[in-house]
Amino acid sequence: MEIRQLQYFMAVCEEMHFTKAAEKIGVSQPTLSQQIRALEDELHMPLFDRIGKKIALTEAGQMLLNNATVIMNTLQNTKDSIADLRHMHGGKIRVGIMPSDLDYRITQLVVDYHREFPKVKLMIIASIDILRQVLESEVDIGVGLNVPPTDRVVSIPLCNEEYVLTVSDKHPLAHRTSVDINELKDLPMIIYPEGFMGRNLVEGVVQKYGFRLHSILETSSATSIINLVRANLGATVQPYPLIRQMNDPELKTIRINGDAPSRSLSIIYRSDRYLSQAAKALIERIKEFFQSQSTL
Repeated sequence: MEIRQLQYFMAVCEEMHFTKAAEKIGVSQPTLSQQIRALEDELHMPLFDRIGKKIALTEAGQMLLNNATVIMNTLQNTKDSIADLRHMHGGKIRVGIMPSDLDYRITQLVVDYHREFPKVKLMIIASIDILRQVLESEVDIGVGLNVPPTDRVVSIPLCNEEYVLTVSDKHPLAHRTSVDINELKDLPMIIYPEGFMGRNLVEGVVQKYGFRLHSILETSSATSIINLVRANLGATVQPYPLIRQMNDPELKTIRINGDAPSRSLSIIYRSDRYLSQAAKALIERIKEFFQSQSTL
C-alpha cells in the first residue's frame, strides 16, 4: 500500500466520482481506477459499491478512510515538525479571526510578532465560521467566540468582553456614561444582519427583556457600521475593547447597566495538528494581547 494510493482513494471519497477525482488530482481516470483496484486486490475487499454511475463507500472503505485520514495527518505533522527543526522560526501560519477584530484591533499584535519572527509568513483571514475552518485545516489557529474543547479541538480561553452602546459625539445620549438595558428599546440601531454572531449575541440578551433591537441600517462590514455611527445616523452595540482600540474622539461609549451583552473569546486549533515553535509563540502573544485589552 503506497501513500499515493491512499491519496487517490481519499480524492475519490471526497468527490464520490472517479472522473471528478481524477481531474482534481491531475491523473487520467483509467490510472485512478487501476490504483483503486490495486488497493482492493491487496485488501481482498471492495472499497466502493458501484451502483450504475454512482458509488458509495463499503464498510471496508469507510474503515480505510478513517485510518487513511489519521495516516495522512501524521505524515503531514511529521513533515511540518522536520521543516520546523530545519527552519526554526520560519514557515507560514494561517490565522482565522473575526472581521471586526482584523479591521480594528490586531495591527499592533501583527507588527510586534513580525518584528520578533521576521521569517514567519502570517496569513490573517477574516472569517465568521472559524471553527469550520480550523476543523477543515483551512487555518492553523482560530481566534473567535468561545468553543468548548473536544477530542478534535483544543480550546484556550482568552477573555470575556463586555458590549457597550456606541454613539457619535453628536448623539443625544453622548453625554451619558451608562444606560439601562431597557433604554435600548426603540433606539435607532446600525447593526449586523441577522445570523451574524455579534447581532445574535446582543439580540439574545435584549429578547429576555421583551424586545428586539430597532434596526434602521444593517451591514456586514464593521467599518461601515462605525462610519455610519460616526455620521450620527444611529447607535450600535459593540465590544468595548474593540471601540477603545479605535481611539476615536468622535465616538462615545456608554456602559449598559445590569445584564450587558458580553462575548467570551478563545484560541482554537485541531488537537491532531502539529504546531511549530513559531505558532506556539504566536498563541502566547495572542493570549497576552487579548487579556491585556479585556477590562472595561
